[in-house]
Order: sequence, then structure tokens, then C-alpha cells
Amino acid sequence: MLTFLGRNRKFCDGVSRRDFLRVGGLAIGGLSLADVLRFQANAGTQAAKAGKSVIMIYLPGGPTHLDTYDMKPNAPVEFRGELRPMKTNVSGVSICELMPRQAKMMDKLAILNGIAFVDQHSPHLVMTGFPDQIKRPAFGSVVSYLKRRQDTLPPYVSLNYNSMAENPEYIGSAHRPFVPSGPGLENLSLVSGVNLDRLSNRKELLSNLDTIRKEIDYAGALQGVDSFKARALDMVTSPKAREAFDIEKESPATRERYGRENMEFLKARRLVEAGVSVVTLATGSWDTHGDNFRSMRQQLPRIDQGVTALVGDLYERGMDKDVAVVMWGEFGRSPRVNSGAGRDHWAPAGFALMAGGGFKLGQVIGETDAHGDRAKGKPITPSNVLSTLYHHMGIDPAMTVADNNGRPMYLRDDREPVRQLL
Repeated sequence: MLTFLGRNRKFCDGVSRRDFLRVGGLAIGGLSLADVLRFQANAGTQAAKAGKSVIMIYLPGGPTHLDTYDMKPNAPVEFRGELRPMKTNVSGVSICELMPRQAKMMDKLAILNGIAFVDQHSPHLVMTGFPDQIKRPAFGSVVSYLKRRQDTLPPYVSLNYNSMAENPEYIGSAHRPFVPSGPGLENLSLVSGVNLDRLSNRKELLSNLDTIRKEIDYAGALQGVDSFKARALDMVTSPKAREAFDIEKESPATRERYGRENMEFLKARRLVEAGVSVVTLATGSWDTHGDNFRSMRQQLPRIDQGVTALVGDLYERGMDKDVAVVMWGEFGRSPRVNSGAGRDHWAPAGFALMAGGGFKLGQVIGETDAHGDRAKGKPITPSNVLSTLYHHMGIDPAMTVADNNGRPMYLRDDREPVRQLL
């Protein structure tokens, strides 16, 4: 068994969350892996541009824009806070002093400021482009549906704690992200005695697959697994698939470059390098109603190391045009510092950091007013950001997919990409 456990998080909504990745599972919400493969094989799909990938880094809780990428050093202290800006290698662009590594590679990054979010503690908006009450497929599920694959690797992998926000909805269960918690893949530890070493023994794994199939058949939830069992077995035991998740294959120097707390960044790079189209991951805890500046001093250096290691790695491997990276959260934080030295929810303005994708980088797109309250002019929306990522993947956001009632649903209602990046 290969299990990666994250830290518990508790946000202001009182929900405790844990992000974790389990590798080697076979059951997806009552469906076997073979079922999922069967559904994928039977689904009518449209091929998207091959060789393109997206890594989405989600900062859960709502990261502050004013203490990261949209600093206001000339504002009164109750707005600008305790931290100071640092010049970058792009003239006229400054970011927080706690991110010196990014300052040195700003020419390989782009900052989107003044993004208009909604006040909801959920990754649903950044994963789908719609608020919680509007149920649409996650970006990765759409890519999975439209990108035909002839590979043992899945098109969509999530390392997030909240897989419900990455629901495929009417696109179908076959396009859930691979190996998440909850409705995703159950761990093979459910079958007594199975571990990662024993997965290499195909004959023994077949025996365990038969056990799983018989148990699910008894419940009446599984039909016709046998014809797809061989492919499911290949997917689990494939050296390419298994090694993509195994960061021990990386040199100690590479792991040190990313940092012990940023191994999910390294896993994401390994997955897209192996051929996965969309990888999502969650990192940190950004719901800083109190002690915002202490939290920033703890978290920003770690994120700084992870982002620069990932982006630098992509460039060094010649993957910077094929892999687009976005880092963002569900909203920004309040411009005015509260009595507990914290910042509260602030939906009118937030940020996204972009890299790779063949984008026009080394720039800041969008601007907020003097206190960072909201965008000057028309704000960027999460839908604009996702439309840009669809453009990168060769998918037209104006295309439609039928919902459960057969009605054509546009991928995006607001389909305009961020033109300055293209």
C-alpha cells in the first residue's frame, strides 16, 4: 500500500478536512476499476489536443492577495499590513518579501489580480467555474471526457482532500479523478494482506481482483467485469503507472529542491511527465481570520520553494509549453486587517498565479484599487481562467455536452479567455 497523508485542516465553517492520496485502489463509489474502463471505452468522445497538461494548485481557505501578489505599500497600515514588497526580475513588478525565489523568476510567471470570486468555502468554483449551487462537471472531468487515451495512465488525477468538488456530474462516473478519497478509488488495504510489493505479483493480484468482484457481485453492483479485468490489472501493475506516483524514483537532490512539505508538487510533475492530462492538488491552510501575518511567514516560504521548483523543473525538462500551471484559492482576503491581526473573506478580489502553457509571462494582468478592494474596470472571473486552460488543452469552451436530460450545456457560460496570456 502506498499512502500519502496530509495535515488536518479546520476552516471557519467548522469542517475538519484531510487531504490524502491512496495508490492502488480498485473500487470507485461501488464501481470497479474495470467498470470505469468499460464506461470509458463505450463513451463517445472527442479527442483534444494531445500532449498538453494542466497542474492546478488549490490553496484552500482563501489566500490573501494583499500579502502575496497584490501588495499596497502606500496604503494606510490597517490595509497594507506588516509585510513588505520585494522587487522582481521584471521591471515594475513586486511581490511579497517572503517569496524571494519567485522574485528571481518572475519572467516565467504571470499574476492575475482582481479576480472576482464568490464567498463560498469550497474549491467548486475554481474546479468548475460555477458556484456550489450550480452543478457542472469539473475541469479535469471535461478533459477526461474529451481526451481519448490509449494508455494505462488515467487522464485526470486529483491529490485534493475534497473530491466532491471535482464531480463529473452528467459527464459520467468514468470521468471522476483517479485515486481521490471519498467517491474515488478505495485502497487495496480493504483486501487483507495486499501491499505495494505484492502488487508486482500479477497472479496474486488477480486473485484479489476476483475476491473484490465476487463481493461486489453479491451486492448486485457489478456486471461483466471479466472482459475488462486484464486492462484494469495492467493499469494497476503497469510500471509506467506505478512509477509515476513513486517520488522515490527521484534523486535526493530533486526531492530536496522541492522540499519535504512540497512532495505533491513533485508528484504532479511526475504525473504530467508520464502523460496525465490534469493533476489537481491542495496545499496549506489559508483561512486566516486571525494571525494572518504569522501564518504568511510560515506558509509563503514553503509555497515559494514548491512553485519555483515545479516551474524550474518544467523549463529544464522542456515541458514549459505543454504544461500549464495555475495556483489560486476560492477568494481573496479583506483589505482591512481585523482586530485579531487577521483578514476575513473577500470575494470581490483575489489572485491567480500562472506559469507554463506557452503563455505570455513576466506580467501582471488586472489591477485593483488603492486598498485592494476590487478590480479597476471589468474583473477577471474564474470562468475566464478556466477558458484559458481549455484553450491551452485545445478544447473550445463554447462546445456543449448533453446533461442527464439531454439538454446541451455549454462548457463555459463566460467563454472569454484571458487574452493577455495568449
